[in-house]
Amino acid sequence: MRSSGQPEICCQIDLIPKGFKRDQQPKPALDFHTILKGDILCAHLIMESQQCEESSKTGEEDTAVDEELAKAILARQFHPSVIGPETWEGYIFSGLEIRIKESTDLYGAVLWPSALVLCHFLETNRDKYNLMDKNVIELGAGTGLVSIVSSLLGAKVTSTDLPDVLGNLQYNVTCNTKGRCKYVPLVTELVWGPEVEQRFPQRTHYFDYILAADVVYAHPYLDQLLDTFGHLCQANTQILWAMRFRLDPENSFVDRFGERFHLEELYDLPSLSIKLYRAWRRDKRTDDTV
Repeated sequence: MRSSGQPEICCQIDLIPKGFKRDQQPKPALDFHTILKGDILCAHLIMESQQCEESSKTGEEDTAVDEELAKAILARQFHPSVIGPETWEGYIFSGLEIRIKESTDLYGAVLWPSALVLCHFLETNRDKYNLMDKNVIELGAGTGLVSIVSSLLGAKVTSTDLPDVLGNLQYNVTCNTKGRCKYVPLVTELVWGPEVEQRFPQRTHYFDYILAADVVYAHPYLDQLLDTFGHLCQANTQILWAMRFRLDPENSFVDRFGERFHLEELYDLPSLSIKLYRAWRRDKRTDDTV
């Protein structure tokens, strides 16, 4: 009932914000876990962006290193200033001029870029791969550059290849090592496969290093080559092998090679399509043994 003579005052305060419908539910406030998830997602996005930038920079740096190294390797070669009766290619290693005569009618008597890569590595990494007084054999020596450089670095070198290549090989080795080396290199025939056991019995022949450059390409003797590596590579032997990748046989050979040997990539030169590997026997070497 109303009080006497006093009007009833009805006061209602509307606490609903302007523009908000009464049947509309307010959005729940973000809890701590939701905020944390958002922060983590944001952090991941930032990290991915930074990793992409770093990957791009690394790729650019790798390309620059590759090009610089390839340039230094190719700078080892020079051409004669005067053309004489004999054609030859010139190279500088161990501070000495090396003249290589090629025979273009024989595939194995042409110097391929992988030989330059291997020679450059041998000369610039003498602190770790010291050839002085070491027994070294080169497979598929071709023009002989790797054998010559190894001899100049003090190794006892056995330089091998097929019979039809030996004449040019012997000529290059003799002309470039005579009076320059501690040991006279031996040039001899070697046909990959079963013959290696007769020519180089393990009980009398041990090699510290097996060197090979561009011995893997589209020829039918890859199985024999693999067996030859297997026979010559003894307990503490190291293989230094440079290869130019051209076709699928190279890739499949590397896979097969890796089944029998530990394999470490030392150089990767995409600009030259060449890789340099170090390898050693799986059963009698540890990965950190040099």
